[in-house]
Amino acid sequence: MARDTLDATPISSRDELVDWMEKGNKPQSAFRIGTEHEKIPFTLSRHEPVPYEGPKGIRALLEGMRMLLGWEPIMEGSTIIGLADVTGGGAISLEPGGQFELSGAPVSTIHETCAELNAHLAQVREVATPLGIGFLGIGMSPKWSRSETPVMPKGRYKIMSNYMPKVGTLGLDMMFRTCTVQVNLDFSSEADMVKKMRVGLALQPIATALFANSPFTEGKPNGFLSFRSEIWRDTDNARSGMLPFAFEDGFGFERYVDYALDVPMYFVKRGDAYVDVAGSSFRDLLAGRNPMLPGETATLSDWVNHLSTIFPEVRLKRFLEMRGADAGPWATLCALPAFWAGLLYDQESLDAAWDLVKDWTAEERQQLRDDVPRLALAAPFRGAPARELARRALALSNEGLRRRARLDRKGRDETHFLQPLEEAVLTGRSPAELLLEHYRTDWNGSVEPAFTTLAY
Repeated sequence: MARDTLDATPISSRDELVDWMEKGNKPQSAFRIGTEHEKIPFTLSRHEPVPYEGPKGIRALLEGMRMLLGWEPIMEGSTIIGLADVTGGGAISLEPGGQFELSGAPVSTIHETCAELNAHLAQVREVATPLGIGFLGIGMSPKWSRSETPVMPKGRYKIMSNYMPKVGTLGLDMMFRTCTVQVNLDFSSEADMVKKMRVGLALQPIATALFANSPFTEGKPNGFLSFRSEIWRDTDNARSGMLPFAFEDGFGFERYVDYALDVPMYFVKRGDAYVDVAGSSFRDLLAGRNPMLPGETATLSDWVNHLSTIFPEVRLKRFLEMRGADAGPWATLCALPAFWAGLLYDQESLDAAWDLVKDWTAEERQQLRDDVPRLALAAPFRGAPARELARRALALSNEGLRRRARLDRKGRDETHFLQPLEEAVLTGRSPAELLLEHYRTDWNGSVEPAFTTLAY
C-alpha cells in the first residue's frame, strides 16, 4: 500500500481533480515500469508470525534495512513504518499484518525491474537471517489464523480495520493475510489510458489464473486456487471489482473521477494524525460538507490518499495499476511486469488484445472473474477453458516484448521472463495446483514444507 502523502494544496473543484489525473499523460519515450510485491515474514525456527516490537521483530528489520541501504525512514510519530529511497524513487512499506512490501522505482525495462527485485531480496535476507526471519512468496499466509496475525502500528490500518466488517465479510483477511505482486504502467493520452484500462480489466482474471498461488488457509486447502482473489469478491464492493462503467461510451478521466468521488472515504491525514471519516464521500469533503471536518475542504494529499484506498482490479492514478495477481516465487515476480508490459507497451499487441476482448459482455467479464479464484486456467469461457485465452494473451505479450527489443548485457530481450507463464499454459496448471499436489504427496498433508519451498 502506498505511502500516504502530505500536500496541503487546496482543491475546490472536480475539474482540478480531472486535470491532476490528466497530467499523468506521458510521451511513450517516458513510459516506465514500476513493480510492487509483498511477502510474508515468518520466524525461521517455528514458522510463526513476526511481531512488530522486540529484538527480532519488524521494527528491528526496518532499522537494519535502514542501516544497510541508507534510505530515509518513513515515520508515524516516533514509529518507523517504512523506508524511502529519495534518489531512486523506491520504497519499503508495511502492510497491516506485517507483510513487507517493496514499491519498486520506475524503470525502463523488465531487466531493470527484475534486477531491483533480486537486489532487494538479497538485501532483505542479509538483514533478516541474523534476526531469525524468513520471507514467504505466496498469495495468502498458509498457516496462522487472523487472531494470531500481528497488527502493524499504522493509523490508517486501525480506521480500515474498524470499517471493513461493516461492508464485507473478508476485508480483514485481505488486510492481514494476503500478498500480491502488481505492476504500474503509463499512458500517453486519455484514449491510450482508456484502451489500456479496458484490456487490463478484461484480462485481469487471466493474470489471476496464471498467478493463482493461495490454496491454503490455517494449514489446510481452502477449496480455492487463488483465495486472495476470492477475498476481494467480499471485501468492499463499493471500492473493488471489474468497473463495468469503464467499457461504456464516453469513459475517460472524468468518469473515473466521478466514480472516485462517490467511493466512501476511510480517513484524511492532518499532520501525523489520521482523522476517521469512514463512510463519508470525497464529494462532500470537496464541497466543505464533511461532518467530521466542519469548515474544511479538500487538499491534494486528501485526493491522492483517497485514490490509494480504492481497490478495483485495475486502479487509475496518474498511471495504471494491474492488481489481479497473487505473490509467488521469484521467477513469477518478474513474469508479472513482463506479461503486462508486453501487452500494453507495444501498440500492435495492445490493439490485438483489444480485438480479443472488445465484444465480451459485462456479464461474461464478471463470470470469468467470479470463476477464476476456484478454477484458475480451467475456468470456462465461451465453451473453452481460460487456458486458451491465457495462451492467446501470452502470445501477444511475447510478440510485444520481442518488438520492444530491450536487450540486456547478454543480448537477450525481455521474453525469457515469461517462461513460468508459458509452463503454466502448457500444463494448464497454476502454481497453486502444484502446491496442492505437493501437499497431497511429499508434504504428507502439511503446509510446513511451504516455508522452505516458497522462501525467498
